Amino acid sequence: MTDQVKPEGGQSSDGHSSRRLLALIPLVAFLGLALLFFFRLGAGDASRIPSALIGKPVPPFSLPAVDGTDRPGFSDADLRQGRVSIVNIFASWCVPCRDEHPVLSKLAGDQALNAKGVRLIGLNYKDEPANAARFLKELGNPYALIGGDKPGRASIDWGVYGVPETFVVKGDGTIAFKFVGPLSETSLRSVLMPEIEKALR
Repeated sequence: MTDQVKPEGGQSSDGHSSRRLLALIPLVAFLGLALLFFFRLGAGDASRIPSALIGKPVPPFSLPAVDGTDRPGFSDADLRQGRVSIVNIFASWCVPCRDEHPVLSKLAGDQALNAKGVRLIGLNYKDEPANAARFLKELGNPYALIGGDKPGRASIDWGVYGVPETFVVKGDGTIAFKFVGPLSETSLRSVLMPEIEKALR
C-alpha cells in the first residue's frame, strides 16, 4: 500500500481547490446580481414606472392659480367632474419640460379628444410664478387649468419625484396611468394616447 503524496507545505490538492472555489463564490454572486439588474432594467420602460396611486383616487389637494397665466387653479374636486384629465407636472427650470412642450401643445389641440371632454391640466412644481408665466408666454399655454405648487407638498402626495411627469385621471378622479419623463411624439402616440382611450371607456 502506497502513501498518498501531499504537495509541498502539507496542503492537499483537494483543500487548495476548495479554497479557490470558496473565493469565487462572492464574484459569481456579484455577477449574478449584476446580470439580474441589467435584465430587469432592460425589460421595462423607465417611463412606465409603476405608481402606488394607480387605481386609487387622486389625493386631496387645492392649488391656487399661477399669477400671470390667466388660468384658474384647481383641486381634487375638479378631477371628479366626469371627464378625463391629463395632469402634467412641469416647471420653468426643467429643461425636459421645455423639450416636451410642443407635444403637450399638440395634445391640447387634438380636436377628437377635445370633443370627448379631455383636458390638459398643469401642475407647476416648485417654481416662481413669474418664471412659470414667462415660460408659458414664450412657449404657449396648452393648459386649461394651472395650479401652483411652490412648496411641492401636493406633488409629493401625488408620488412625484421629478419633472416632468404626466398622469391620466379618469372622470371619477381615479388615477389610471403615470408617465415619467418628457413626452415625445412617439410616446404620445404609442403610450399615452392608448391610455387616454382606455380611461375614456
